Amino acid sequence: MALVACLQDVSSPSYSQHIDRIATWFDSSFLDLMSPRSCTINTGELVNPEDSEETDLRLGMDKQTNDEPPLSFPKTLEGFGYAFNEQGQMRHVETGEAFVFKVREDDRNWNQKRYEALGEVLNQHVFELLEKKCNMTRVMVPVDATENEPSSFIFLSPDALTNPSKLLVLIQGSGVVRAGQWARRLIINEDLDSGTQIPFIARAMEEGYGVMVLNPNENSVEVDMPTPSSLVPLSQSEPSDGQAEKDMPTPSSLLPLSQSEPSDGQAEKDMPTPSSLLPLSQSEPSDGQAEKRDKAFDKQHCNSDKERETKQIQIRENSSSQEHVLYVWDHFVSRAQAKDVFIVAHSYGGLSLVDLMKRREAELKSRVVAVAFTDSVHNIRLQKPNQGVQNWMQKHCRNWVRSEEPLDTRMRTNWPDCPCVSAGTDEHELTSWRSFQSIFRFFNKAPRKEDRRR
Repeated sequence: MALVACLQDVSSPSYSQHIDRIATWFDSSFLDLMSPRSCTINTGELVNPEDSEETDLRLGMDKQTNDEPPLSFPKTLEGFGYAFNEQGQMRHVETGEAFVFKVREDDRNWNQKRYEALGEVLNQHVFELLEKKCNMTRVMVPVDATENEPSSFIFLSPDALTNPSKLLVLIQGSGVVRAGQWARRLIINEDLDSGTQIPFIARAMEEGYGVMVLNPNENSVEVDMPTPSSLVPLSQSEPSDGQAEKDMPTPSSLLPLSQSEPSDGQAEKDMPTPSSLLPLSQSEPSDGQAEKRDKAFDKQHCNSDKERETKQIQIRENSSSQEHVLYVWDHFVSRAQAKDVFIVAHSYGGLSLVDLMKRREAELKSRVVAVAFTDSVHNIRLQKPNQGVQNWMQKHCRNWVRSEEPLDTRMRTNWPDCPCVSAGTDEHELTSWRSFQSIFRFFNKAPRKEDRRR
């Protein structure tokens, strides 16, 4: 029923937002139902009871009322009153307590917005750790993006392109996480080791790998829409030489691009209709009508829960996880000097990797030695890779799925897929961290192409 609801009106401006929801729904529900594996896949991000409210809020079910002031939160971790201790745990600087989601007892929206704002701060914190602790460098994608063009970035170790031996590629799942993260909830409620990719990066560097950290969820940039003040009639702005006619936004320029819904719970925004953008001189209402119209406009388009009107502009050739993985392969991995490539792909990252296998089968088979999926949601019946890809996956891939069985216990599967073993946890987000040691043992035992050439 959820899928049907998402597809009811493909002509609406929010259609692309529904598509983004469908991708997340695939990640957590549909592929799980189709999967024969004994471990059910679940990508729900929050575990604590107070955090579980986040899902409903992401669908705009608890909007802020019009008479509330705009929300404002700190821009630094210290501003929130938190810091990471020596164990990598986020604790309050004064009380030493762990993170508390429910600060305002009866204000779910404020608590949620605070959580999201903290998440944005943590994105930057992890980026800084990748650069300072791991000595990695941000590299822009697309590589030929112009100064004014939307762009994203990935992280490369100093020898990612020049290491002649081994290269490790890390691909996260879907959602709000950005480069270097497995799960935001784990970073906030557990520690940096379980929630970030830093242990994988450090271990790989110790063992002589070059490393690439992908950023598959940074698919668009948010830009401000014109504010109501920018829609002042010509007679009020009094420009000279007809310049206002050139600068005045047209109705079509104010319509949102059909992009994916902003991540992590931002409410769907109502956009102004062309008729609401006509200057006063054209619609010619009386003074009372004009005042009434302005109040109605403010009420409809200037709600305090959306501090400003924005639109999403997609990043060229990186507008989805699948596009991003393909782009990084074509422009970075395929050009790296390493003879042997190893990949860790979590959750939806596994689906994107199987998509790459279909598109670059020969190249991938010639370069990749081993793939470690962690509770991947790829589905060969839906994605339909050819038999050659399926045979290759049987020999070179392994999926650590969530299960209460002991780590590395072989799990039953009825599909001609890659072998599945237990990750030693029934929590989806923890599968990468709990299988960390096993993954590197799997990599170390894999027959390397470099050895076969000798």
